[in-house]
Amino acid sequence: MIPKALMVQGTTSDAGKSTLVTALCRYYLRQGISVAPFKPQNMALNSAVTVDGGEIGRAQAVQAAACGLPPHTDMNPVLLKPNTDKTAQVIIHGKVLENQSAAQYHDYKKKAKQAVLASWQRLTDQYRTVIVEGAGSPAEINLRENDIANMGFAEAVDCPVILIADIDRGGVFAHIVGTLELLSESERQQVVGFVINRFRGDIALLTPGLDWLVAKTGKPVLAVLPYLHDLYLEAEDALSTRHARQPQSDFHVVVPHLPSFSNHTDFDPLQLHPGVKVSFTKSPDQISNADLVVLPGSKAVRSDLTRLREMGWETFIRRHLRYGGKLLGICGGFQMLGQAIHDPHGLEGKAGSAEGLGLLDMETTLEPEKCLRQTAGRFFRHDTPVAGYEIHMGVSNGPALRQPLFKLDHGDDGAISADDQIAGSYLHGLFDLPEACDALLNWAGYQPRQAIDFNALRETGINQLADTLTEHFDFGLLETELERLKLRNTR
Repeated sequence: MIPKALMVQGTTSDAGKSTLVTALCRYYLRQGISVAPFKPQNMALNSAVTVDGGEIGRAQAVQAAACGLPPHTDMNPVLLKPNTDKTAQVIIHGKVLENQSAAQYHDYKKKAKQAVLASWQRLTDQYRTVIVEGAGSPAEINLRENDIANMGFAEAVDCPVILIADIDRGGVFAHIVGTLELLSESERQQVVGFVINRFRGDIALLTPGLDWLVAKTGKPVLAVLPYLHDLYLEAEDALSTRHARQPQSDFHVVVPHLPSFSNHTDFDPLQLHPGVKVSFTKSPDQISNADLVVLPGSKAVRSDLTRLREMGWETFIRRHLRYGGKLLGICGGFQMLGQAIHDPHGLEGKAGSAEGLGLLDMETTLEPEKCLRQTAGRFFRHDTPVAGYEIHMGVSNGPALRQPLFKLDHGDDGAISADDQIAGSYLHGLFDLPEACDALLNWAGYQPRQAIDFNALRETGINQLADTLTEHFDFGLLETELERLKLRNTR
C-alpha cells in the first residue's frame, strides 16, 4: 500500500523531521512513484526561490530535489520569517503579505489555513503521494487552537503521522510518551508509529526499551536510524557549523554573526572547502586575523547595521581594508556597504533612513515588492559562470553600480570597487558552483584547490539518507499500520 499522504512530526525541534521527509521522498521516487514534499507552515530565515517566482523554506527546496522536482510555492504555502522576537514577515503562496505580531498571526491562521488547503489539494491532485513535514512539536499545547502546522492539519485532511524522536539528545522514551500524552485521543489515533533517530551503539541494549514502548503505547517502532556522521544537507534554519572542516591551509573567512542573519546556507560551500576556515563571530575581539570578511544577508538590515557598529565591526572592517584585506557583501550585507539605507514604508521597522558604511557610492531604498528570482550568468570581468537566487526588498542606485560584479540573465548585478578590495551582490548561493567559488576566493587572495561541488554533495547526502532508510525502515510494518488506520476511519 503506497500512502496517498504521510506526515512526519517531531517530539522536539531538530528531531530529524526534515531529513526523514527528504529520505522518504527519495525512497518513493526510487520506487517509480510520483512524490512531492509539503510543509503547511514553516518558520525559517533560510529560504529558497521557486520556479513560479515565490519564496519557500530551504528545507522544502532540498526535499523537492529529493523528489526530482523544481521547488514550487505549493510545497510550503505559509512561510514566517522573523523580524524581531515578537514579529515576523508573513509569506503566503510565496509572496509577502505583511509583518504581523504573534497575536496577529494567531488570529490570521484561519485564513492561512485556506492557503494551506488550496496548495494541498493541488499537490494531491498532481502527485501519487505527498510527504508532509510538521513544525516544532505537536505537543505545544499553547499553539493548538487553529493549528495548521501539526495535528490540526493532519486531522483536517486525515493524514497518517509518523512521530520521530532524537535519541542522541537523551530522554527519547520520555519525549515519545510525553508527546502522546499531550495529544487528544483522536490525534493519537493518527499516529501510526515511531522513528528513533541518530542512534549509535549496540541495538541489543536498546531493544528492551523498544519492547516497553510498544507495550506502553500500542504503536510500533518503524525504524531506528543510525547517526550519520558525514551526512550533508542544508540546515533548515539555525546556523550550522557541523560541516566545517579544519583545513591545513588557513585561508580565513570571517562572517559577523548578526541578530537577523539570514540564508546561512550561503556559507556551506566555504565550510566544506578543504582549504578554507570560516568563523561566524559576534565580536571582532575574537578574531586575530582575516583574509576575507563577508557581510551576510539580513532580515532587518538597518537594525543589524546598528548592531554591527555597536559590536565594533566597523572599526575592524576599516582596519582590515587598510591592511589590504578583501570585503564582500551579500544582499543585506551589500546594502550596508553603501552610503545610506532608506525604509520609507517601515518595512523592517520604524520608517526612516540609516547611514551606511560608505564604502561603495550607492544608496538603497526598501520597496514593498520583494524581488524573488532564480538566476545565472557570468562574472563581469571574465567568463566564469555563477548561479543563485535573489530575495530582497531593496533597490540600489548609484555610481558604484557602473562597475558590476556579475552579468546575470536579467542584467547587471552588484558592484566592485575601483581598488578591487570591496565587492557586493544581491545573489544568494554565489559560492555554490565550484568555479564561481574558486573565482571569488581567487579574487580574495587565495589560490585554491578546486572547491567542493556543492550540488553533487547534496545529491550524495540525499541518496545516503534513502539508502539508510531502505536498510533500517520497516515499510511492510508501515503498510500494515496504514491499513489498520484506514479500517478504523471507515467504521
